[in-house]
Order: sequence, then C-alpha cells, then structure tokens
Amino acid sequence: MPSKHTAHPDATLTLVPGEVDLATLRRIRAGGVKLALDASVREGMQRAEAAVRHIVENDQVVYGINTGFGKLASTRIGNDHLAELQRNLVLSHSVGTGEPLAAPVVRMVLATKAVSLARGHSGVRPALADALLALFNAGVMPRIPAKGSVGASGDLAPLAHLACVLIGEGEATLPDGRVVSGAEAMKHIGLEPFVLGPKEGLALLNGTQVSTALALAGLFGAEDVFASALMSGALSLEAIQGSIKPFDARIHAARGQPGQIAVAGAVRTLLEGSEIVPSHADCGRVQDPYSVRCIPQVMGACLDNLAHAARVLVIEANAASDNPLVFTDTGEVISGGNFHAEPVAFAADIVALAVSEVGAISERRLALLLDSGLSGLPPFLVRDGGLNSGFMIAQVTAAALASENKSLAHPASVDSLPTSANQEDHVSMATFAGRRLADMVNNTAVVVGIEAMAAVQGIELKRGVAPTLGTSVSSLPPEGAQPALGRPGAGLRSSPLVEAEFAAIRQQVAFLETDRYLAPDIEAMRQWALKAQLPAALLDILPSHS
Repeated sequence: MPSKHTAHPDATLTLVPGEVDLATLRRIRAGGVKLALDASVREGMQRAEAAVRHIVENDQVVYGINTGFGKLASTRIGNDHLAELQRNLVLSHSVGTGEPLAAPVVRMVLATKAVSLARGHSGVRPALADALLALFNAGVMPRIPAKGSVGASGDLAPLAHLACVLIGEGEATLPDGRVVSGAEAMKHIGLEPFVLGPKEGLALLNGTQVSTALALAGLFGAEDVFASALMSGALSLEAIQGSIKPFDARIHAARGQPGQIAVAGAVRTLLEGSEIVPSHADCGRVQDPYSVRCIPQVMGACLDNLAHAARVLVIEANAASDNPLVFTDTGEVISGGNFHAEPVAFAADIVALAVSEVGAISERRLALLLDSGLSGLPPFLVRDGGLNSGFMIAQVTAAALASENKSLAHPASVDSLPTSANQEDHVSMATFAGRRLADMVNNTAVVVGIEAMAAVQGIELKRGVAPTLGTSVSSLPPEGAQPALGRPGAGLRSSPLVEAEFAAIRQQVAFLETDRYLAPDIEAMRQWALKAQLPAALLDILPSHS
C-alpha cells in the first residue's frame, strides 16, 4: 500500500513557477527533497530587476521603490537612502510573536516565496530566490513567529522574520537543532548577508506565502484524517454488521455529486471480498443510523470542499502576490492588492468546515459502537461491563474534541480589523484561518483514531476472539472457516484491504480485555490517523493524490 507521503530522499524537484502542483507541495512539506528553480525563469527575473533599476536611474517616483510604505506612500526617498529604506522596512516589520512555525510549514514558505519571486513580476535579483532555496536545501529554517499577521498587505510580520535571515538578522534553526543568528545561518549556506536593493525588501515582505503554507499544511492534514476516517468508517460498518446497500453506485449517480460518488466507490472497494457483508444480508435490519448510512453524502461533501480549497491554494502557491508588480512588456510598475489573502482565508475556512464534519460524524459512529441497543455489541465494548468501563470515557474525549472543533470552525474570513491608519481598512485574517487548522486536524485525528480502535475491538468481540498486541491476520480463523455456532459473524473475515489495516492497528494497540491506561493507545491511534499506510482506494480520490 502506498504511503501518504511519497517524497524520495535526496530527490531534486525542479520548480516551474505557475506549474507547481499539489503533489509537489506535499513532497516539499514532507521534506527529504532538494529544490531548484527552472532555468527559464532567470531571464524574466533579470528583466524585471532591470526595469526597477531604470526607474531609480531616471529618478521616477514609484511606490515601493523610492517612496515610503502604507500611509507613508507619498513620502519620496532619495536614491542614497534606498538600501537603508529596504533594511529598515524588514527590521521594523519583524514584530511577530508566539512559537515559531513548524519546519514543514517553513519549508513551504521558502519554496512558495521563491516561486512567487521567480514569476518575474517582483523586480528582484534571482540571487534572492536562489538564497531561499539554498536555505531549504541545507535544512536551515528561519524562525518565523506564528502570530502577528492579519493576512493583508501580505503576511508582513512573518515574512519579515524570513527576510531578516537573508540580511543577517533574526534567527534560524540548523539541521542539528541549534538556534543561530541570521548571519550564522547565511554563513552555514556559504553566503554573505544581502544588502537589499530597491523594492527587494518589500517584495520579500508582501505576499501570502505564510497564510498559504499554513492552509496547505491544514489541507494535507485534512486529507490524511479524511482517508483514515473512511477506513475507520468501513471498520465500524463491519463491526455493527451494517448494510452495504446505501453504498450502491446507482443511488449516488442519481444525485450526481462527484465527492459522494467517489466516497461510495471507495467504500465499496474497501469492502470488496468481505465475508461479513453477505453474512447478514437477510438480517431484517431496515436502515442504519445516518453516521453509517450517510457516509457518502457527508464525507463526499467534505471531499468536494477539500477539492475546491485545493484548487484555490495551488493557484495561490504559484502566484505573484507582492505589490507593486513589474510588467516588463510595457515597463510599467503597477500598484494593486494581490497581497490580500481573501482567497486563502475562504479556502482555509472551507477546510475547517470539512475537518470539523469528518470528526463529528466519526464521533457519532464511535457512540453508535458503544450503544449495545444499536450496535448489538457489549456495552462500551468490554466483556465484563460494570467492573470495566471499556471505551466509555474515550468517547467523552472524542466528544470534547469534536465539540472544540465546532468552535474553531467559525469562519475567520468574516472578521476584519483596520490597520495602518485605515490605509489597510479591510483585511482577510487568513493567517489565523490557516494556523488554527493544525489544532483541528489533530483533534479529528484523535477522534478518528479512537473510532478505529473501537471498531476493531467490536469486530473481535463479534468474532469471539481476542488477539494480543502484534497478532497478524494469519492467526485469525482460516479463510472460509465456518462461523462459531450461536455467534453471528464469529470467525468471519472482512475484506483483504480492511483486514490488512486491521492487522496494522493491532500492531499498535492490543485488544481491551480489561480496563488499562489508554492514553498511550489513543496517542498511537492519533498517529495512525495522521500517517497510516492506507490503500490506494482511499488516497486516489484526494486532491493531492489524484
């Protein structure tokens, strides 16, 4: 089964601005690759740099090149102060706070900033983009505080902390974990700190790369827990001996929603060859609760929204989003607002809704498994109930996290607070919109992991066996063996795909015979939900795998 992360160690990825796809961004996030810009971009960058130089040499007044910034845009700056202007801009904007962004996010920031500059509209030297990729390739991560951006006029504060390293200021983390000065970081990659030329500081600070990287990290995490939730849903369906009829392709074709069709198809593929499914074909159960019966409708809608967010974010990851932009065909430098991260904020909010719903429906399936009146399983999935509480309080944890996600899912994009003396009077809040996704993904991973752990417990209780930690599929009753008398489903296997994941889970957590300290098991299942080696049937429907 393929890994969710397909980066090959020491591979070199050549980035073509405008053509960097989701799969490449996922590999960049995972690390273990080197990056290079396509050679064709250098000429365009040099032309844009020459256009900026022409403006300065001819004493033209252009915003961002020889003026102040924001509310001070009407202040003319003399040519002899332009380098000081750019340095002051970087230093004055380095006002972030909070914990540093995680390395996977910083990797995407470095890559997408280089791609944005390489579009040839920023007017900077190619050497700046090269230096960003040199930091990436050396594993040197600028320390970028997570908080301090409102997602308009660019991710100013966080990108300033990135730019600080290039001018020998700020801090960075070396591959061995040591935190060093920006000057030491530049020395580590064999470069002298830059003296920034006209517009170069502004080009580095303007842009949506931090918001976009945070939202992409959230999207990829959402995809991971989405796929794991489809597996946990299939396990739960088998545990309660639910009906496969609601997954009939004709039902979903009649509606026509593409995500719904894809999810139903994935579940059918997962359950193909199951002995459990036909064993209860005539059991008399008319309908399962919505959390099982409506997996295609709910998860399919989530999938469609993830796909929409992915389309927006992959465009933004390739975008020229600083200001002003240089157009070398006419020699014009035009001020606009591509730094406004509203598309990113909306995309991140959509991902938040999907992540919240994936966790919400998973928690409901978990509750179903524990309810003996609905599941037909022992109360709280433990044999000696009363003396043992089983999964009772694990479901409380899942409920707490699912509820927390509902609050976190409140859209950040509807908020705005003016800045820069009302010059920047509407902002996107995209940076927080993306940043909160990490907590939401982790919450949902816990919920989905607990559901999967409970579902395999339920299947084993139906089988009448209790394998120990590390038991493999081969130790289960032989394929085709007759069920044990008096226990419907006893000894029956699920499909090969489900049984393989069943065995992988049992390598992590043991059957719960009596109450024990469950926190380590829950953490192991959280990791499973984020990094499981899942079947292609689940991964191929996801935006970054399709």
